[in-house]
Amino acid sequence: MKRHVLSILVENHSGVLSRVSGLFSRRGYNIDSLSVGETEDPNVSRMTIVVRGDEYILEQIKKQLNKLIDVIKVIELKAEQSVYRELMLLKVGADTDKRAEIIEIVNIFRGRIVDVASESLMIEVTGDEGKLSALISMMEPYGIKEMIRTGLTALERGNKEIKQHKKYEEE
Repeated sequence: MKRHVLSILVENHSGVLSRVSGLFSRRGYNIDSLSVGETEDPNVSRMTIVVRGDEYILEQIKKQLNKLIDVIKVIELKAEQSVYRELMLLKVGADTDKRAEIIEIVNIFRGRIVDVASESLMIEVTGDEGKLSALISMMEPYGIKEMIRTGLTALERGNKEIKQHKKYEEE
């Protein structure tokens, strides 16, 4: 099944996230990733939802989302026309002998050390899924103690804004 990234503008008020996620669960569609945040307009939030499915499932999801009153707009963000990013915090075991090695690897990935403790380092890194997965692989030998990823967030490249798309787009 193909991965699809949906960008959804919704009214920014309580209960909207529950209604959108409930739509997925009622129909048996799994959400691989979900991130939500306020936009440049405080009355509007943007959801980035990653789902897997064929074209038929994608069309059904879009149609169902567009039926919700709180949904303003739904578009699919294609990888070649969009910027995808994720934030990850990663806590790794780091005794004094290994710290320099870990810091060097983190710098290669353009990450930052955001916390130092006697036996661990906390790393912050942003990037696409491949970059984060590669850093995880590099850190596994040091012992990953804890990890959290925000989920994908994305915007379409270029001058076009989501507001310029039709309410429902056939892709």
